[in-house]
Amino acid sequence: MTYDVILRSRRVVTAQGERPAMVCLADGRIAAVTGYDDVPAGPVTDLGDLALLPGIVDTHVHVNEPGRTEWEGFTSATRAAIAGGVTTLVDMPLNSVPPTVTVPALAAKRRAAEGAIHADVGFWGGAVPDNVADLQALHDAGVFGFKCFLVDSGVPEFPPLAPDALDTALGAVDALFLVHAESPGAITVAPSSRRYADFVASRPPAAEAEAIGWVLDAALRTGARVHILHLSSADAVPLIAAAKGVGVSVTVETCPHYLCLAAEDVPDGATEYKCCPPIRDHGNSDRLWAALDAGVIDCVVSDHSPSTPALKRPPSGDFAAAWGGISSLQIGLPAIWSSARDRGHRLADVVRWMAQRPAEVAGLDTKGRIAVGFDADLVAFAPDESFVVDPATLRHRHPVSPYAGRTMHGVVHAVWLRGQPVSPDGPPRGRLLSRSAR
Repeated sequence: MTYDVILRSRRVVTAQGERPAMVCLADGRIAAVTGYDDVPAGPVTDLGDLALLPGIVDTHVHVNEPGRTEWEGFTSATRAAIAGGVTTLVDMPLNSVPPTVTVPALAAKRRAAEGAIHADVGFWGGAVPDNVADLQALHDAGVFGFKCFLVDSGVPEFPPLAPDALDTALGAVDALFLVHAESPGAITVAPSSRRYADFVASRPPAAEAEAIGWVLDAALRTGARVHILHLSSADAVPLIAAAKGVGVSVTVETCPHYLCLAAEDVPDGATEYKCCPPIRDHGNSDRLWAALDAGVIDCVVSDHSPSTPALKRPPSGDFAAAWGGISSLQIGLPAIWSSARDRGHRLADVVRWMAQRPAEVAGLDTKGRIAVGFDADLVAFAPDESFVVDPATLRHRHPVSPYAGRTMHGVVHAVWLRGQPVSPDGPPRGRLLSRSAR
């Protein structure tokens, strides 16, 4: 057989580990993974000591288009994704207008994205108090599952579910439910303040633990599949581990900012660090890393949640008034790799957390691995090369980032999407993905 493309590297990262190999591509898929010194037929690109990774799969991205495209849009978000080695993302049902809570709203999202995306894009649906009757139709239309909030979402068009409504939603459709789990009763109104500690105190670890308990109990009662979004508090890890131990179908994600940043280091007025739930202390971060290493936390995704710079309230630096969201779609891979390597982890671990497991959780059956039959979504990555995060190089719409000025290791040198070389400045080659035709 003659292959379309052959990529040769001394550091091919597969689910079995890292080894020298040739990855042979045909018809947009990985057709073979052969020995480094084999001589398959086809044009060979020798990557030398660049590591070859599967494309990163980011299942928690707020693109915001249509309706709030001035915050972010499909073109800018997917350019940032490709620049950061992310070849597949799944868009959250808010903060677009309309939110993805009906089939017509999903169609509006698809129209906005069609022909504009540089990476492959799928969609989550939303579960809100008045759309239980719409969930099955949305699932049939191709959303990969449903996101809900148990606390105020920050936008009025996406209200939270009451805890006693969770069972009804979980029972309405056989689908994965993603839950923003914070208890409103444990949260206080943050005071107007430039001190990050004042904001953190308003959303204590107990808020997460209480709400995660509700979700786990509901999953146990109903047998539904649930996914805990953006876990920030390690205090909830024992609850989750116990639930997994008795067979509750629960998976968990955390984010680069919870693993790589710490509350003690946030300068006064630096509202680019604000997110909900909040970044916590160094000791908490250490415990999250331990849970990730143990497999209690399944994956790491960005929760890329941008806004216009003005909504971050830069003149006042008031954490209470600022929009809560961190933009990290482009730099999640180097951020996690930089911290992981310092903790003794391997590239194979990062690939499992950021490509393989997110794809498995979402049901993206042909994404996230270098293996025969998988999509030829690949990244040439220099793990030992360092750079300083320069906002001028960030490709999302507004280059606001808490990582600005930080030195990181790991540089993306090239990206292939279904076997075709792609770049943020090239033509958009992404495809729309759906649960029913992936």
